Amino acid sequence: GLAAAILILWRGSGATEPSTQDQAVIALGQRLYAENCATCHGADLEGQPDWQTPLANGRYPAPPHDETGHTWHHADALLERIIRDGTAAVVGDGYESDMPGFTDVMSDAEITAVLAYIKSTWPERARAIQSRITKDSAP
Repeated sequence: GLAAAILILWRGSGATEPSTQDQAVIALGQRLYAENCATCHGADLEGQPDWQTPLANGRYPAPPHDETGHTWHHADALLERIIRDGTAAVVGDGYESDMPGFTDVMSDAEITAVLAYIKSTWPERARAIQSRITKDSAP
């Protein structure tokens, strides 16, 4: 679909400054984030209060996805798996999480667009570190 076409253009651009394609991917990601993620992770990516403290049920509140959280400490592939399959499936070992998988809601291209939007809000230093983590984790 459109998301896949936009993504192919975006991935192929290799640009560091946002191009027209980048802006289209980011805009798509922003819309999808608002529809699917903001309820828990916040309209401004701020997360839920006390996100590092477990709730009474032992699960953790939704973390922020701005630079105050740890999203930028993780490679794209891991972040994409968490969005696609849910945190519990990725962590395994009986871990429980309120984060569902969105595999039936968003395509891989749409998930990548959501990540592009999230990353577009980070300061340059966080983007650079996360980009290096992604490169270093590639098979």
